[in-house]
Amino acid sequence: MTSPTPQDLDALIDIVGEKGLMQADHGDGSGGDDLVPYETCVRYGAGKAAFVVRPANSQETSRVLAYCYGRGITLVPQSGNSGLVGASTPDSSGMQGVLSFDRLLETQGADASSHKQIIFDEENRSVTVGAGVRLSDLNAFLEPKGYVFPIDLGADPRIGGMIATNTGGARFLRYGDVRQNTLGVKVVLADETGTELDFMSGLRKDNTGIDWKHLFIGTTGVLGVVTEAVLNVVRLPQQSTAALLVPRDEAAVLKLLLEMEERCDSNLTAFEGMSAEAIRAAFDHVPSLRNPFPGGDIPDYVLLVELSRTWAKRDSEQSLDELMEVVLAEIWEDEEAPLENAFIGRPEEMWALRHALSEGVKHAGKLVAFDVSFRRGDLMKFRSFMAQELPEKFPNVRICDFGHVGDGGLHFNLSIPQDDPRLNDAAFIPSLREWVVKMVVEQYNGSFSAEHAIGRSNQEFYDSYTPNKVKELAAQIKDVLSPGDLGDVKLG
Repeated sequence: MTSPTPQDLDALIDIVGEKGLMQADHGDGSGGDDLVPYETCVRYGAGKAAFVVRPANSQETSRVLAYCYGRGITLVPQSGNSGLVGASTPDSSGMQGVLSFDRLLETQGADASSHKQIIFDEENRSVTVGAGVRLSDLNAFLEPKGYVFPIDLGADPRIGGMIATNTGGARFLRYGDVRQNTLGVKVVLADETGTELDFMSGLRKDNTGIDWKHLFIGTTGVLGVVTEAVLNVVRLPQQSTAALLVPRDEAAVLKLLLEMEERCDSNLTAFEGMSAEAIRAAFDHVPSLRNPFPGGDIPDYVLLVELSRTWAKRDSEQSLDELMEVVLAEIWEDEEAPLENAFIGRPEEMWALRHALSEGVKHAGKLVAFDVSFRRGDLMKFRSFMAQELPEKFPNVRICDFGHVGDGGLHFNLSIPQDDPRLNDAAFIPSLREWVVKMVVEQYNGSFSAEHAIGRSNQEFYDSYTPNKVKELAAQIKDVLSPGDLGDVKLG
């Protein structure tokens, strides 16, 4: 890794212009105030950038990567910097540059001289976007046309980062993840010439060899930088209803999921789980949230279930509210009814609660967070195991979990009181993280990274649990595609 010189910074300005480069404060060697948002991770630590380079298109990105490759300068790709595993910020050396997607907003149209932020193709039911476009801006563009990019998140990331991490979200059960909704990508490699690869055909079926775009989805940008993408879009739901379900016990959660899938089929959009501790943290942090539970007593575990349709209600058709009521009544009549209580209400209020969980938990104490996944039948077993074993091994650590029960994903959050003396022990949190991940992977055959990809915070787990042969193959692929230094993540 080479420390950038003033001459290097001048060369980068020649490529991206004055507004495309932000420099560190050379007076004292620390990052200036303008660099702080690019150096600070949402959750795990902060680093120090030598500079932030912000190319405006694929061509400038190519020239930047080629120059930095030739000079041995490490670049850390950064999209919206909303990730939670420390993958998009520089380390503490002050020698790494941040490659920001801030200005990667436009994409080239059919006419080579035409550049637009978003190109909509209704016939192909797709959009072509620049990697720097935010999810909220994309959906604001699509909504008047009756469409949506169906990855539902509490954060507002940029498209390039969503592709680099293969984001899932709360409606994975119905629509899948980013990988399933990406039809094409344009990629720039970190090599001698900054090679541009165009996989932007937008074809939904193409078996003429390796489907190359998948190498760059979910690999954190270390194999190449996605600058543009073709995305699948779906019809905007015209009907929706939601309910909060209280299962009879933890064992009843999976039975409820299977019952809802059997009775609602493709109408079932989401099946989210929320622990009482996570809900309390949300209410504490956002007092304006409405508490829907009688007497304010929060059940131990609550499920948010959503049904939706993409067409307006027909006169002869049963409404979704009616369908929800009928289905829940049928489930209640079961001899071993898995349902203790249910509350049907306004979907926006229920989703407001769900989306407030993350920030609520973050403010409940010192947060130690895990993004893990399991076979669907093992998720609740893992929760039950942790409820019993964690207090024995790590007393006074509160479980504030929530997650995507329908796809086996779990945000397993642990909250520690800020005045806990164990926080003064540098080994305490690493030992806690190591034990939880060990249980996830070794006892329940789960994944330590469900939808946040690999970052600085879980590099050690990747190193420990990835077979050597897989790491060797990953290193070979990296050397062929992008031999230059991209990011801190090491896949091989």
